[in-house]
Amino acid sequence: MFDFQRVEGSKEAQYENLLNQEKSLLQDETDWLANLANAASLLYNSLDRVNWAGFYLMRDKELILGPFMGLPACIRIPEGKGVCGTAVEQRSVQRIPDVMKFPGHIACDAASRSEIVIPLETNDRLIGVLDIDSPVPERFDEEDQKYLEQFARLVVEATDWTTMS
Repeated sequence: MFDFQRVEGSKEAQYENLLNQEKSLLQDETDWLANLANAASLLYNSLDRVNWAGFYLMRDKELILGPFMGLPACIRIPEGKGVCGTAVEQRSVQRIPDVMKFPGHIACDAASRSEIVIPLETNDRLIGVLDIDSPVPERFDEEDQKYLEQFARLVVEATDWTTMS
């Protein structure tokens, strides 16, 4: 059984704990659906001041909603549209301090004010994105980005993507 533990203290200590819990969840499991579902839940329940955490997966030049925690979300996002589609098009992390100032922002949840999106790649293939929203402007900084990129990398490396269609 998984034992969820919230850690108080520095942001670094909290993220180190999050990564250790993620490793425990991913241990001996390679199924993409199970891993993404548990990863979304872990993020949503571990990070403070977030209102959505989850994944979108690539299918035919568009992102399709995957496992997530939070309010219902946009189901399809075309490449190049919104923060997630821009992350796909540019194949780069998008850390947006104020989504209201982002050209073409897609408002799935009107409460969201800041967002971070991390592309997921394996073997030079873009498989999707990790998307996290916050109702707080400027919620995500460089330290968040560093650890969330590590989190995303752990999920990608632990997962068998060949069964995803």
